[in-house]
Amino acid sequence: MRLGKDGKIELIRKVPLFSKLSKKGLEDVAHIADEIDLPKGRVMAQEGDRGREFIVLLEGEADVTKGDRSINTMRDGDFFGEIALVTKMPRTASVTATTDVRVLVVTERDFDALLKRSPEVGRGVAEALAERIAPELPV
Repeated sequence: MRLGKDGKIELIRKVPLFSKLSKKGLEDVAHIADEIDLPKGRVMAQEGDRGREFIVLLEGEADVTKGDRSINTMRDGDFFGEIALVTKMPRTASVTATTDVRVLVVTERDFDALLKRSPEVGRGVAEALAERIAPELPV
């Protein structure tokens, strides 16, 4: 079953990077998010590679590994890559589907285009990112 616009918005709202966005900002992000199905065994993120997308796991499971060690199992509603959309930093771990999965994907290209046409989204993301990366900095 595919998510409607409201379903996408509810998932995106739970992502800390998007927590400061208005309803309109959340709708804008939902509009550029695509649902795709991926097979068991698909590497969705490779440790050390530059992140080019943000992914929410809608259905299925994925193993998170660092080096040759498993560090987490992702399940429905878990997400990764949101910081990479903004910072362009390399992936800190690999994520591999351990079952067939359905995911919601926001690509770097679409996200960058959204930021150019929606300063409000850019401000909300910057505010949330600042809180997440440096919560201890003085005001």
